[in-house]
Amino acid sequence: MDATDHRIIDQLRENARAGYADIGELVGLSASAVKRRVDRMVAEGSIRGFTVQVDPTVDGVGVEAYVELYCRGTVSPTDLRTMLSSVPEVMYAGTVSGNADAIVHMRARDIAALEHALEKVRNAPNVDHTRSSIMLSRLVHRRID
Repeated sequence: MDATDHRIIDQLRENARAGYADIGELVGLSASAVKRRVDRMVAEGSIRGFTVQVDPTVDGVGVEAYVELYCRGTVSPTDLRTMLSSVPEVMYAGTVSGNADAIVHMRARDIAALEHALEKVRNAPNVDHTRSSIMLSRLVHRRID
């Protein structure tokens, strides 16, 4: 990938519905040249897909929390993945360095639903405790995936 490919991706990140001609004007290429590059990046897997970003409140999940998960003993990432995948309110999760074993991003329709989902996580085998932070306002949000 060259600098022009990166500029095309930047434009698609900004607006995945932008026309090839519009992108071409911004990056100095014809619409057909932009299309060829986009098709190549899709075929290579550099671009994994195109999507729409919907306000979470439209889907009824306006409450957002980040949860540190602490386990008893050693729990494999596979076991954590299995357990967390069973909780629909879990949007993202990953193992981390530091004191916590994992960080979990959750969304729920309201505080009661969040609390219910947290109880599911807390009651899972080998989970010792959690520490939650509810998102009050989003300051910066960049999509890189």
